[in-house]
Amino acid sequence: MAAVYVTNLVINSGADFSQSFTLEGTDNNSALNLTGYAVNAQFRKWSGSSTSVSFGTSITNPPTLGQIYLTLSSQNTSSLKPGRYVYDIVLNDSYGVKTRVVEGMVLVREGVTR
Repeated sequence: MAAVYVTNLVINSGADFSQSFTLEGTDNNSALNLTGYAVNAQFRKWSGSSTSVSFGTSITNPPTLGQIYLTLSSQNTSSLKPGRYVYDIVLNDSYGVKTRVVEGMVLVREGVTR
């Protein structure tokens, strides 16, 4: 798992958000087996900010498919200030080794309908 995939996200304030990712192994381009892994994902205004927002995260069953799912409820997105943020997704293995697998920018757009 040497490569970090870069992709940008758009979150609409006041709406439910979800995004899935399918991770591939770098050695054979097949789905990365996520058995025994935990996943964490956060975004912040800048990488050094002490304030963060955590995504709801899950690994889709079966974990051999390599799929990660991020979510935020409309209640959570309603409190977000519009603007640009940075995020990443980190896998934690059973030995405590952390590996960043996805990173990018988050654009939070303000909604009109309340």
